[in-house]
Amino acid sequence: MTGLPVHEFNGFQTASGHLTVDAESKEPYAEDVLAQLKADAAQVIARYPQPRSALLPLLHLVQSVDGYVTGRGIDLCAELLDLTRAEVSGVATFYTQYKRHPNGEYTVGVCTNTLCAIMGGDQIWDEVSEHLGIGHDETTPDGKVTLERIECNAACDYAPVVVANWEFFDNQTPESTKQLVDDLRAGKDVAPTRGASRVCTFRQVSRVLAGFTDGLADEGVGAGPASLVGLQVAHENGWTAPGEASTRHTANAPKPAKKADDAKPAKKADDAKPAKKKGK
Repeated sequence: MTGLPVHEFNGFQTASGHLTVDAESKEPYAEDVLAQLKADAAQVIARYPQPRSALLPLLHLVQSVDGYVTGRGIDLCAELLDLTRAEVSGVATFYTQYKRHPNGEYTVGVCTNTLCAIMGGDQIWDEVSEHLGIGHDETTPDGKVTLERIECNAACDYAPVVVANWEFFDNQTPESTKQLVDDLRAGKDVAPTRGASRVCTFRQVSRVLAGFTDGLADEGVGAGPASLVGLQVAHENGWTAPGEASTRHTANAPKPAKKADDAKPAKKADDAKPAKKKGK
């Protein structure tokens, strides 16, 4: 496979899109780690009618232990789901949340899509990238932060937006984002603008994505004021979505009285049944 681009850490992608990892990441799991992984995997697989449907959460489970999709993780998923390693690596290389090399403790994503870009996202990216000395999908030497350019964080009402392990940091500036990454690298507890009370590590979040709750899902505010403006305006004007009016406002309303012309027409004389003839 000479000539293929090799990542500075390990692992590269073949021309066919399959994940190729170095020998070190194929070292067997310790017995206790493997036993726990299989026990957790069994819970995940049991949620699906077809075992192969559990591949996505199982890849997150692998990342919660190894910090990225390792060769041994690919082998384990293939074994448990009766898939080939090519099938597993094909999925692992399709989605950006699956990392093909060691990831930092915190993935910091800067949105540079249209709205965030013109609101300052491009400047945030340039300054934070220079501040950390790394580019897209690269990790700081201390292994703390992996930096990514994000196409959309699904939070345009708070542009420019930055995420840290998929927790929102709204209305960011170059200075606030540089402070964010410095605090993460220093090991400080960092609270997102909305949501959980703190940013969890990449491995902790990966376990949640595998389907194991950490109890933080209902913490904090999920939708801030900017996200709810449209709903507020709708309520003020009595607007409802199609179908809502009949189910929400008229479900218990009395039925209208029948109009006179709704009454059944009287039978005409020629509609009457003919009288039976008397027998002779």
